[in-house]
Amino acid sequence: MGDANRTAYRTCPLCEAACGLELTVTGDAVTAVRGDRDHVFSHGFVCPKGATFALLSDDPDRLRRPMLKRNGRHEEVSWDEAFAAVESGLRPIIEAYGSQAVAAYLGNPNVHTMAGGLYITPLLKALGTRNVFSASTVDQMPKHVSCGYLYGSPFAIPVPDLDRTDFLLILGANPWESNGSLATAADFPGRLTALRKRGGRFVVVDPRRTRTAEHADEHLFIRPGTDAFLLFGIVHTLFEEGLTELGRLTPYVSGVDDVRGLAAAFSPERVAGACGVGAERIRGLARELAAAPTAAVYGRIGTCTVEFGTLTSWLVDVVNVLTGNLDRPGGVMFPLAAHLRPNPKPGGKGFTTGRWHSRVRGLPEVKGELPVATLADEIDTPGEGQVRAFLTVAGNPVLSTPNSGRLDRALDGLDFMVSVDPYLNETTRHADVILPPLDATRKGHYDFSFLTLAVRNFAAYSPPVFPADPGGMDECDILARLILIVSGHGAGTPASALHDRMLAGALQKAGLTEASGDGPAERLLDVALRSGAYGLSLDDLIAAPHGVDLGPLQPRVPEVLRTPSGMVELCAPPLAAEAARLREALDRPSPGMVLIGRRHLRSNNSWMHNVPALVKGRDRCTLQVHPADADRLTLADGARAEVTSRVGSLAARVEVTDRVMPGVVSLPHGWGHDLPGVRLAVAAAHPGVNSNVLTDELVIDPLSGNSVMNGIPVEIKPEVG
Repeated sequence: MGDANRTAYRTCPLCEAACGLELTVTGDAVTAVRGDRDHVFSHGFVCPKGATFALLSDDPDRLRRPMLKRNGRHEEVSWDEAFAAVESGLRPIIEAYGSQAVAAYLGNPNVHTMAGGLYITPLLKALGTRNVFSASTVDQMPKHVSCGYLYGSPFAIPVPDLDRTDFLLILGANPWESNGSLATAADFPGRLTALRKRGGRFVVVDPRRTRTAEHADEHLFIRPGTDAFLLFGIVHTLFEEGLTELGRLTPYVSGVDDVRGLAAAFSPERVAGACGVGAERIRGLARELAAAPTAAVYGRIGTCTVEFGTLTSWLVDVVNVLTGNLDRPGGVMFPLAAHLRPNPKPGGKGFTTGRWHSRVRGLPEVKGELPVATLADEIDTPGEGQVRAFLTVAGNPVLSTPNSGRLDRALDGLDFMVSVDPYLNETTRHADVILPPLDATRKGHYDFSFLTLAVRNFAAYSPPVFPADPGGMDECDILARLILIVSGHGAGTPASALHDRMLAGALQKAGLTEASGDGPAERLLDVALRSGAYGLSLDDLIAAPHGVDLGPLQPRVPEVLRTPSGMVELCAPPLAAEAARLREALDRPSPGMVLIGRRHLRSNNSWMHNVPALVKGRDRCTLQVHPADADRLTLADGARAEVTSRVGSLAARVEVTDRVMPGVVSLPHGWGHDLPGVRLAVAAAHPGVNSNVLTDELVIDPLSGNSVMNGIPVEIKPEVG
């Protein structure tokens, strides 16, 4: 009986698509994984990452007990000893130097766990430090900032209504391989295929001919970092040819004439040379967007990780507004997740940045954090406020942040470091204490973040597949005990003391008296659901293992707007000022060779490179070079080339291909698993190279602080020797 098969259902936690998985469980092991064909959102779709869900959970290199560094080596210790070490390491630094001497870094896996959605904010509040950094400023911060200015909230992000649109323009995104980002869309490729089958079209703008571009009706090469020029050319055309039509949004939008004035300098003829897309094709895109029954413009990481990332992200929505496709079925719309409540009326405090600035470079705060591009400065630079202690939660900044070699060296100079992470990786090897949470099969799952970005409203909860490891610790308990330690309550204070306090506060705020659920995260989720938009409960979701369909996206303007005016404020002063800087950039000479990143379906940043099934086959960490550039630079396919930027140099194997446009080379992100002290056996056998050795920490998007990860000037030559 103990070995009889049973079926469990699970939301995949490995990317933003929120696909449903069907697990075959035999005894205490997951023996098969496939897509859940009855899932209300993903309908059986599964990608290679989801198919290896069990392999990731069972990874023999995964840490399951705390690690303490002694004499330069990490050793397994008890939980009590680990938390005592955290207290003895952190508290003296806080007491001697104040809370600003501690920095925190949050990696993107935080948004893939319930604990991350519920306990990170209390942890940061307890730390009381302004030195908060995250993966957001190497990824998506420009979109948060542009939406903050437009709609009053950095979390009011409209997503393309993929299932009803007639025309989709995709810039700097490759959902055929990344499954979408800031747009939760299980089976994004299938949705694009369905768009074409119903007579619609989609066009991809990208410096690479990606897999998404291969399936598109049209692919347009564009010079890296110049999407803002293209979009302003579209906006110029919409005004010049009388193609603007705001529709029902007309009473709710201010600043249209201001945008018209800004766009005057960006005629298609003026911007064509800068972006590499012909003037007539730019005009054609404007006409197609205006003429389509419904249309949506969607831009992602390639439009964010550039010098004008915030301006580009803003222009994406400006085009959607001017063509009447914001908050319109088939356009771009605002999801409403089950754990959130709609606002009673429009209006609010609006959005601002720069409430404080970084100590060394004076960079402004954005959304409660500082640009990770200045993290090494704060550790390296002596003086009052110097960072002496560091907390990382589910992140690997040594591989994922700019000029990462410098950060790697800086971490060696810390007085104390603690990491909440299941791996001894390139970053956590510096930690004095590593606190590993339970694997995904042993904890419940609900997507607090991604359900707010879903292209169709739905809700799903996954109960644990297996009981908790009696020698392990749930992430909620780990974070709770850290909160209690930094708050001065002592390492021995049980996590339940904080859980009870948080639940009491949530119940009081919601006007409820009790909550159901087996764990602290589940009880907080139950409160949020019961007071949320649809009046669901945790029990409702448990009774619906394939999820609850809440229907297509619905118009939410003006209710969703939190600007002081209660309107879509189309032309905030910081954006207008940035447009002036863009206008000056029109006359810059084009750089020589530039480097861009690359995504792959089997990878998600530095995750999952320790799973054999995801790294087998050909080497994917190659330097893609156009044939004309290879000839000019005497680079041979399969040979190695030396790539040098202002901050670093590396050698990579050359892949000659016309997938990249001339003048552009491409390396994937998140590799470089060849550092000492790391326990990732599979990844070490497939190390690749760390592209962020080349990324310049001094070059950022000024409005968001986002690092410029694409369009990096480089010199390339054959490797000698």
